[in-house]
Amino acid sequence: MRPSFRHYLTVTTVSAFGLILLGVYTGKIGAGLTCAGRWPFCDGYLGLFPATWPSFVEWFHRLVAMVVGFMILGAGLIAWRGDYDRKITAALGVAIVMLPLQILFGANTVLNFGVTASMLHQTAAQLIFAGLVYATARSYWVAGNADPTTTEAETETDTAVAGD
Repeated sequence: MRPSFRHYLTVTTVSAFGLILLGVYTGKIGAGLTCAGRWPFCDGYLGLFPATWPSFVEWFHRLVAMVVGFMILGAGLIAWRGDYDRKITAALGVAIVMLPLQILFGANTVLNFGVTASMLHQTAAQLIFAGLVYATARSYWVAGNADPTTTEAETETDTAVAGD
């Protein structure tokens, strides 16, 4: 496993954690309410530029979410095209499948601000984060327990032959 991919996964996971913290702050100050049920727009000039601190926080949360979302998609693409460990690819697949649901739950949080909407949005965030944490931890584990020049199948074959 190349160190650059492990490091990219680490940065993506830490960024997702930061996004979750930003999301908690966004919900705590009620920033979604500044949109007055006009998702994807909000208050401000043409509905795009923030007019108040809460609307700025809402927009900033969306911007960071977009960047982190692209980072997650990139990690999944790298894992899939680079023929990395299947468990890493599967964990990133779970995170990628949850991304569009997370966007819909975020829209629901703005349109129908309530406990259920926020809970669904936060649950999806935790599932994405869990997939990233597992993929990152697995990438370090695989790197520490395997020769980087051999594939997973070769390692299993070598282990089986050594046990005979």
